[in-house]
Amino acid sequence: MNYINNQYLLNKRPSGMPEDDCWKMNEEIINQINKNEILIKVKYLSIDPYMRGRMNDSKSYAAPVKIGQPMTGETVGTVIESKSDIYNVGDKLCIHKGWQTLIKAKDTDPSIYKVPDSNIPLSSYLGAVGMPGRTAYFGLNRVGKPKENDIVVVSAASGAVGSIVGQLAKLQGCNVIGIAGGSEKTTYVKEELNFNDCIDYKSDNFIELLSEACKDGIDIYFENVGGMVSRSVAKHLNYNSRVPICGFISQYNEDDVLNSDTPFKIFGSLDTKPEHRFFVVTEWMDEWTKATEELSRHIVEGKINYKETITKGFVNSPQALRDVLTGKNFGKQIIEI
Repeated sequence: MNYINNQYLLNKRPSGMPEDDCWKMNEEIINQINKNEILIKVKYLSIDPYMRGRMNDSKSYAAPVKIGQPMTGETVGTVIESKSDIYNVGDKLCIHKGWQTLIKAKDTDPSIYKVPDSNIPLSSYLGAVGMPGRTAYFGLNRVGKPKENDIVVVSAASGAVGSIVGQLAKLQGCNVIGIAGGSEKTTYVKEELNFNDCIDYKSDNFIELLSEACKDGIDIYFENVGGMVSRSVAKHLNYNSRVPICGFISQYNEDDVLNSDTPFKIFGSLDTKPEHRFFVVTEWMDEWTKATEELSRHIVEGKINYKETITKGFVNSPQALRDVLTGKNFGKQIIEI
């Protein structure tokens, strides 16, 4: 049987915000799978800030997407054909094989994660109980090392990672202050995620509001943004503070990201430097199942809330990435194929 796989291939490297001509749509015919292979029909595609960095041909923690190759990304879907002894038709799988509507893969692909049977929506395995949730879990616990009554500040607090970080910190008895953009997001963070406070970085008196909220200093700053927000936070870091650096989205469209206003420059230039480092969730890959189980339990018990922006239509993937980079989306951005 012939299948048509729609792919978004990287067409050119962007300068600034990636426009539509940075990608081109391709139709690939899949007419067979081989021994130890599976074919996955994709249901949801994850859209994440890190994707912008992978479009650049520059030094980074991961190799850039090659021109003419599918745009990088994680998806979740259902196995529709199998010549595997590991996975069966009907299995739900996450896999990191890019912007495609069908995925043919070896059953030994290390990025495959089998979705457990649960009442949690399938899309959430790309968000709260997926890579963003695990990123929050390990970044906070292994790099931030929270203690009861710590003051924790989280930037991009309404986002896929930040929202989980703050709720996990609250569960550990921390005082949590979020930073988000606009009254709708700050209200959500305070009222639905139950942070102790949330500051609007777009407000005219952001610096004064942050100073008031952080009058006892900051023990952990979970970094997602960089730039102005990081410079403002740096003034309030306590002695022995920790800064897990997950990302710095405000700088991702700069021509030379590593020489822009990064957290490494900001925190590294302080007289008393906090313990700070960049991390990636794959550092703890052997513990992913444990983390996913714990996150799932918190969600089922109503201890963790989350929000998703689900945009229908594969063709809307480029705009969805721009929405993430400009903060137009709310919570985790997902494309429903």
